[in-house]
Amino acid sequence: MLEIVSPGAGDPALDRPAWEVAVAVAQVLVNRRLYGDVVERIRRRLPMQVAAETVWGLLPPLTFATDDLVITAILEPCYDVGGDIFDYALNGDVLSVGLFDTCGHGIKASALASLVVSAYRNARRTGLDLVDTAISIDRWVRSEHPGLFATALLAELDRRTGLLRIINAGHPGAMLLRDGKAVRALPGPTALPLGLGNLSARRPRVHEEALHPGDRVLAYTDGITDARGDDGERFGLDRLVDFVERALNDRLPSPETMRRLVRAVLAYQRDQLDDDATALFLEWQPPHLPLGHLEHLTARVEGSR
Repeated sequence: MLEIVSPGAGDPALDRPAWEVAVAVAQVLVNRRLYGDVVERIRRRLPMQVAAETVWGLLPPLTFATDDLVITAILEPCYDVGGDIFDYALNGDVLSVGLFDTCGHGIKASALASLVVSAYRNARRTGLDLVDTAISIDRWVRSEHPGLFATALLAELDRRTGLLRIINAGHPGAMLLRDGKAVRALPGPTALPLGLGNLSARRPRVHEEALHPGDRVLAYTDGITDARGDDGERFGLDRLVDFVERALNDRLPSPETMRRLVRAVLAYQRDQLDDDATALFLEWQPPHLPLGHLEHLTARVEGSR
């Protein structure tokens, strides 16, 4: 947040220059972090554990937006995370997203998380498809951390058509939201957790979902739904869905929805999480193609003639 104090604060003509100053300051802060520790030291309230340092050093920006896409994520606890990690990349018209929850806690979990996200990036940059990406990560986990595993949600979104392709490797199912309401849960596991692929001869299965303009997809780790209050009751999926629906109906932007969600989960458990709590929100809002999500269906019909 940036506050600009000026006698002309109420003048609409100041809005544009203030916005340009905010952008310039943000760019300086982001770029400065790569060459020194001043920004990190100022923004931290507590010493960060090595496991958290490992994970935060690998994360992409928590929010990324274009004219037709918004992706935003949260990760708690901030200073002692271990096993949860996510990554994304926009290459041309395809947005690739990976959300991972590794078994264990502390430095061992963060080491596995580091391997998983690095293997994911390597497979993606090598040009492997979604299935072979899952297989590649699985083999790396078995090779370097035998006996351990990571649940994962691997997704690709075609920003032109809205076609979403997902592999769920033992992970909680994502939620599809439309017009401010949860429409349905996307299919549960379509593959074994990464690192356990040798237990099945079947290749990972890809689920396809045709998004409508304005649709949102909420993905999360079980640290969100398994958070427990003083009475032992879980935060649960129903409470999660209700919270997100109310935020959408209040027309909150996706990053603010995620910020409030993590505060709600932390408050529910009195700031003492037993597991990492991670959630990721993906929004598709094509500006000029109201029927773009039907294009791939037309191509299939023509191809079957």
